[in-house]
Amino acid sequence: MEEKRTIFDYLAQMLTIFGFNTLILNIFCLIFGDSAQSLSSMFALGNRGIPVGICLQFLCVSFLITGARYLFFTDTFIKTMAIWLRTLCMLASIIAIIAIFAVAFDWFPTDMWQPWAMFLLCFGLSFAGSYLVMVIKEKTENRRMEEALQRLKEKGELTK
Repeated sequence: MEEKRTIFDYLAQMLTIFGFNTLILNIFCLIFGDSAQSLSSMFALGNRGIPVGICLQFLCVSFLITGARYLFFTDTFIKTMAIWLRTLCMLASIIAIIAIFAVAFDWFPTDMWQPWAMFLLCFGLSFAGSYLVMVIKEKTENRRMEEALQRLKEKGELTK
């Protein structure tokens, strides 16, 4: 049974994505900011910070990514697609969203292959990390449910 989602669930997911993106962007800003200042609007302030416009663009990207997540991982719109295909479609849509923003807002030089390679590497590492956390969370929840079921069986509260 899937629980009913509210706008607050959507906002919480969006702000979680935004917070993670902002944290990563701040770390990159501290490490690469001064050297990338002339190449990217994201690092226009060097290692002193992130421009407000970039933060708002990342908030918009977070909104769109959360929308893609709800589109592909709730049964509201797509009812019969396999989970691997949903994941693939969501990843493709996220890459497309970020590519559109990168080109539209000059996030990095789009005519050079190195920034695209770094983007794909960072995206891949973020996805792998998120996937690992999700697997660990699911295994932990399954183990807790199994333990609770076992306790109920031992108490005799669960009958066949």
